[in-house]
Amino acid sequence: MTGRRSEETTMVILGLTGSIGMGKSTAAKDFRSLGVPVHDADATVHDLLSTGGAAVAAVAAAFPGVVTDGAVDRKALGDRVFDKPDELKELEKILHPLVRRREEDFLRDAFARGAALVVLDIPLLFETGGEDRVDAVAVVTAPPQVQRARVLQRPGMSEEKFRAILAHQVPDEEKRRRADFIIETGEGRAASLRTIKNIVKVAGALHGNKWPPQG
Repeated sequence: MTGRRSEETTMVILGLTGSIGMGKSTAAKDFRSLGVPVHDADATVHDLLSTGGAAVAAVAAAFPGVVTDGAVDRKALGDRVFDKPDELKELEKILHPLVRRREEDFLRDAFARGAALVVLDIPLLFETGGEDRVDAVAVVTAPPQVQRARVLQRPGMSEEKFRAILAHQVPDEEKRRRADFIIETGEGRAASLRTIKNIVKVAGALHGNKWPPQG
């Protein structure tokens, strides 16, 4: 999905999102396997909070006790801010600018390398207004019973925690309504991969107008 950049060439930015347990991480891997550059917002946050990460000092100052051996204990931090809007906003003030800077570096590099299509993997894309930064949105979805079974298999997960997480996310039905593309993952990897291949073909033919930024 890269090549020589001409004046007429544009780069399409596809936002990839989906609620917890819908299979978004697997979908992101499939985009990568097809040669599409993918920026993972969650992985960026993990890096920022790891030893030597750019957010560690600011998080340590704002949330004393969550840093161990130079890295942020993500579980301790999550417990600290979960269901506490003021604390969560404080954390977002620290992380969001840093994540955006990494995202912009990714887009700048992909554009310079001639990428026709890139994916921004953003779990809370709709919740944070991220759709304004992309040319189209692909939503990963699955039947509720499949989603629930996947999530409850995760270590430390409970019905109560699952319901609380869902309460903080835009409902799947609304995500699907607002999507340009829908990736169903409840019918197996092969079926979702066929959908993703088609999305790459269709989205790659769009005219991107989000990068480079205007004005």
